[in-house]
Amino acid sequence: MPTPYETAIGSWTRRSTFFWAATGATVGLSNLWQFPYLARSHGGGAFILIYLACLLLVTLPLMLTETAIGRHSRHGIVLAMDGLIRSARQPRWWMWAGRLSILSAFLVLSFTVVIGAICLAYVFYGALGRFSPGDELGAAALLNDLVANPSDYREFMAWHGFFIVLVLWVSVQGVVGGLERALRVVVPGFLVLLVALLLFSARHGDVPAALQHMLSFRTDDVTWASLRAALFHAFFTLGLGMGVWAIFGSYMPAIAPLKRSVVAVVLMDTLIAVMAGLVLYALVLPHAPASGEQGFALLFLALPVSLAELPGSQFVTAALFLFVVLVAWTTSLALLEPVVGWFREWTGAPRGWSVFIIGSFTWFVGLGSMFSFNIWSDRVLLGGTLFRWLEIIASGLLIPVVSILLAVFVGWILTRSLAFRLIGKAPGLLARIWYWVLRVVLPLVVAMIGVSYSYASLRNLCDNGSSGVWCQPVEVTMPGLREPFNASEEAAQTRKGGPGIDTPGPLDQRRPPRLPAPDGEENAPNPEQMLYHSA
Repeated sequence: MPTPYETAIGSWTRRSTFFWAATGATVGLSNLWQFPYLARSHGGGAFILIYLACLLLVTLPLMLTETAIGRHSRHGIVLAMDGLIRSARQPRWWMWAGRLSILSAFLVLSFTVVIGAICLAYVFYGALGRFSPGDELGAAALLNDLVANPSDYREFMAWHGFFIVLVLWVSVQGVVGGLERALRVVVPGFLVLLVALLLFSARHGDVPAALQHMLSFRTDDVTWASLRAALFHAFFTLGLGMGVWAIFGSYMPAIAPLKRSVVAVVLMDTLIAVMAGLVLYALVLPHAPASGEQGFALLFLALPVSLAELPGSQFVTAALFLFVVLVAWTTSLALLEPVVGWFREWTGAPRGWSVFIIGSFTWFVGLGSMFSFNIWSDRVLLGGTLFRWLEIIASGLLIPVVSILLAVFVGWILTRSLAFRLIGKAPGLLARIWYWVLRVVLPLVVAMIGVSYSYASLRNLCDNGSSGVWCQPVEVTMPGLREPFNASEEAAQTRKGGPGIDTPGPLDQRRPPRLPAPDGEENAPNPEQMLYHSA
């Protein structure tokens, strides 16, 4: 058995594999249920241009940096950081950038497979014709029975276990025989399926309305909130701060073009998000023009009900949710790989045992997220379920902290010559832009994203009865007011649609209603608490 720190964890055999693998990693569920809503709400084509600028000028440099670190070291993120720290003779505490990235990948993976289980169940629900035209309450009841019914959670457990087995079955076969072969087939496959769904929606949906929502330039709708939303989505959609790009970079052949591949992946991710938005809105708007335009409700309520009114609805519904399952599956494969790679390098264990051990832990922790929607839904800590706290810790704390540490380490700690050697040959102007974005822009922007996300998420927990210090009223005496101004009450009124400025919840999405339960009670899963970012 190889000894620790000497394990060869694998490599791609073809130059184009990085592109397909990275596309599968970046195209996530937020491309389906969040990006179309953001484009519609913030100026259509104008927002897409702002979003592309945020991708290319702000977050792409960090993606390039993570990938270059892995390619330079030919190791996962932890050993890659170890080598750079030794080369630069820096303190060992910088290793936490790698360790925390593995932890964040594991946490995000644990609840991504839970969402993937719901998508997998809907493939079979659609094929069996369990959705009725115009019956959104029936669709809500079906979703509630699957996800939030405390007396019948075992079916959800079965779908959860089934989805994890599908992920582990590919990963256990190795980097080449499993991961590379699967991604080179599955990612082009779901692109072909998306094109077919787009052609179907052009024939049976309202494509002009979808184009108006997604691509028309409405500059009057562009505000500072639009820039904020574009930054948030650009950061989370790339799967940064989780070691994915370092491990994929370590697998790249030496002859593969690094910078060109990274830019191509970013553009492909945006194209797929636009195409998916056109498909969803073209099929939903003719049948539910006033509902289900964002989030969980769009994907799991409005969409299947709208599809039920179309010819061949069972086949089309199954095909569309198969596309969603493939998206969640490739994302899960990408998230699993850095954790498995780290475990192999740390212990020297064979890949099969590494996949089995990490997969078992993923299943176990995922049960906690799954139970948060049913039998543990009343077990809350400071207003949040286990799922909600895992999501806040991963998205609001770990991922931003790792991203800032990596940007500061490469931009300020490494020598300039070593930093430029990481990314290889590049035009002088582009190299300098990359370097100064990494040093100045990225730490500030990512810190803003992390603080804003965490604060908004914690404030939203106050509505669930949180007793945290962030929920305590803050009285401020303001000139011209006879009574003290209570900031907490004002924020609560704003979130409920009362007086004041409309301050959305996390990531500029307005607070959606809870899904209606069959008995009329509000006990179905809250769309606001579902996974936002792609990974």
